[in-house]
Amino acid sequence: MLKDKIGMVLGVANKRSIAWACAEKCIEQGARLAFTYQGERLERNLTKLTADMDDTLVIPCDVTNQEEVDTAFETVATKYRKLDFLIHSIAFAPREALEGSYLDTSREAFLTALEISAYSLPQVARAAAPLMKDGGSIVTMSYYGAEKVVENYNVMGVAKAALESSTRYLASDLGPTGIRVNAISAGPINTLSARGVKNMSGFLKHVEERSPLRRNVEVTEVGNTALFLVSGLSSGITGETIYVDCGFNIMGI
Repeated sequence: MLKDKIGMVLGVANKRSIAWACAEKCIEQGARLAFTYQGERLERNLTKLTADMDDTLVIPCDVTNQEEVDTAFETVATKYRKLDFLIHSIAFAPREALEGSYLDTSREAFLTALEISAYSLPQVARAAAPLMKDGGSIVTMSYYGAEKVVENYNVMGVAKAALESSTRYLASDLGPTGIRVNAISAGPINTLSARGVKNMSGFLKHVEERSPLRRNVEVTEVGNTALFLVSGLSSGITGETIYVDCGFNIMGI
């Protein structure tokens, strides 16, 4: 399905990451991938995860450093000469902003969350677009907290709302060049980043009890959806936020 396709995956923290599940599904279908990391610890994790892979890149890309972003995409261009898809799975807010009241969010925490979790999408899309010479697909990761109030999600919900809106605007801007942009809104998954949200275990239990499928989503199911969105099977889909949450988002009181 993805034979001879080149992809770039941003946001792998460890083998339980949503980004890693997406990468594995793409690799199974023949894609060659470049991975980015931020910081030495994540570099070590990625190096171990990709040790047995052929023709891959592991490169630094701190989205708060424009020079590093530019260098990352230049490295991809030098090695592969093109890019067919990009999976953006980056989000961050200071831990203190993910508990208590949203009303108390500091200016610094707000700007940090919006820069890393939302602005980074148009930032990397702008760098990726010239490499997607024959069209392409960009996929980002959102969450239900963008649409409804989720306790303790706070400023991250605001950032995810901005991310989903950016998905639509980017889809409009890039559509004429054949580039599609979509978001996946996954149900809660016990990843490294999710553990920063207070009472994650309570979220998981609530979704299991209330979702139509009476269970939580598996990370591999999110990976399968990303595979669909970066492949030609989704060629008519852009600007959408697709829920992969066992149906939890459809439920009312």
